Order: sequence, then structure tokens, then C-alpha cells
Amino acid sequence: MDQTLAPVTAPIPVRASSTDDPAELLRFAIDAHGLGAAALATLVDIRGGAARALGAHMVVAADGRFCGYVSGGCVEAAVASEALLAMAQGRDRMVKFGDGSPFFDIVLPCGGGISVAIHVLKDVGALRHVLERLERRQAAGLAYSPERQALQPVEPLPRTCWLKRDFLTVYRPRTRVLISGQTIEAQAVVRLAEASGYDVIAVAPGGVRPVADIIDPFTAIVLLHHELDAEAAILETALASPGFYIGALGSTRTHRRRVERLRAMAFRRDDIARIKAPIGMFGPTRDATSLALSVLADIAAARLVAYA
Repeated sequence: MDQTLAPVTAPIPVRASSTDDPAELLRFAIDAHGLGAAALATLVDIRGGAARALGAHMVVAADGRFCGYVSGGCVEAAVASEALLAMAQGRDRMVKFGDGSPFFDIVLPCGGGISVAIHVLKDVGALRHVLERLERRQAAGLAYSPERQALQPVEPLPRTCWLKRDFLTVYRPRTRVLISGQTIEAQAVVRLAEASGYDVIAVAPGGVRPVADIIDPFTAIVLLHHELDAEAAILETALASPGFYIGALGSTRTHRRRVERLRAMAFRRDDIARIKAPIGMFGPTRDATSLALSVLADIAAARLVAYA
């Protein structure tokens, strides 16, 4: 009786989700590791242009499911295949795509090149540490050592980078948008912010919620009132907060009146200059949807400047 074993075929990579949220990717990695094995792929070098920033992740499960992005979608299947090979061999690997890559048939549309570090997860303690800090809305850091083929939680640096021989990825809480106002504009911003995946908190003027306690360095404060008196209390709280964005509805003339009131209350010039007014990236707008798009675009741009 022939007892020759049939060759084992590798799983076919298949995208499990289209998310690129780092917290969701790390949760996927923890779940996949618990079911068998998983690999964490990280964008660690960019040559020329690239669709993603350094530190962008993909996660690949042993059954071929993967999520995340290290490019615009042109190399993800190839990265997943490399990750499956790494898991089969039990060794990490560094893979180049585009410029300088041995894969001549994989060309990046941007014309540049990237390097991706693929780490076969041995444990998920470091990933859990990152998630715990993000849940407390604190920045987190993760160091990957190609030499030791290991991950270690570290204090976050100002930006993702190589530090000597280790690659340090920085994780920050998702943007929180605190919206004050009971206007149609406020309703539109709430809907669009929620659809964008932001952590949205709507507050009513004179509400009892302790607003100061929910404003952290990753919070944008949006004031959408038609009267300066209605915004006064929360604006004072916002100016005393570490929020990265403060925007207020109103014309240039209205803002001049706002500035005069704040100067009379002894607010410093630098504090007052934090207020983006008229609010939004473009304008003037004449409908609630256009205003919401303008506000959310402005918040996204301010977040990039604050935490590039």
C-alpha cells in the first residue's frame, strides 16, 4: 500500500477586512494568534513615493486571511504570501517591493520602493500592551528587533522611525471630536464624523457633563453656535485644554467680537490664536453638508500637522 504523503498546499491569501485602523489590526493579530499563528507585517522603509506612512501594518493569519495595508493595495497579496512562508519556516523576513526589489513583476504605481518587515508572532503581550494604552487614550510604542525577531513595548517617540537597529512604531488614540451646538450644522458634523470613524462626543450648552475631563491632546473641539454667549463656557474650557484643534462658527466680523471678549477676559494672544475662525478648511459655505466636509477636512489636516 502506497503511503506517500501528499504535498501540503499553502493557504491562498484572502482579504478579511478593509480596515487600516491600527487597533483593529492588532486585535485581529491577537485573535489569529490564539487560533494558531499570525504574522505582523510592518512598513519599515520607503524609497521615493509611497501610499502609506512608515509603521503601517498588515496582519496575516495562518489560514491565509489578512487585513491592513502597506501600500495602496498593489503588493498586499504578495506580502501575505511572504508572511505565510515566514510562518511555515518559523522565521522573520525582510522583503523589498518596487525599487530595489527582486520581484521585478511587482511595480509600485508611485515609482518608489518599500521594505516590509514580517514578524512571526511568538506571543501577543506587547500587542495587548499597546491596546491597553490606546483604550486609556494614551500614546504607545512598539520596538521591533530584526536581530532578536522580537517585539517589545517601549515609551512612544514623537514619530515612527528606526532607532539604531530597532524599528519603533508609534500608536496614538483615534481622533476624538467634541461638538458643541444644537444647530443643523452640528448635526451634520456629528453624522460625518461618525461615518469617518472618529470618536464623537456631542455636548449641549449648559450640560452637566464634565467637558474638561474628556478633552485630551487627541481631541478636536468644534463650536457650532449662532451666538457668542452660547459658546462662551465651552470655549473657555477648550482654550485651557490640550486639544489639538479648536474651531468656531461665525464670520470674520463675529470672530473679531469673540477676540475682543476674550482679550477683555485676559486671555493671552497665543491662546486666542488657537481658535480657527471662521471654522473649516474652505468657505464660505452655504449648507450644512458642505460645512461639515470643510470642518472634518480641517480637523484631519490639523491632526496630521500635530502628529506627523
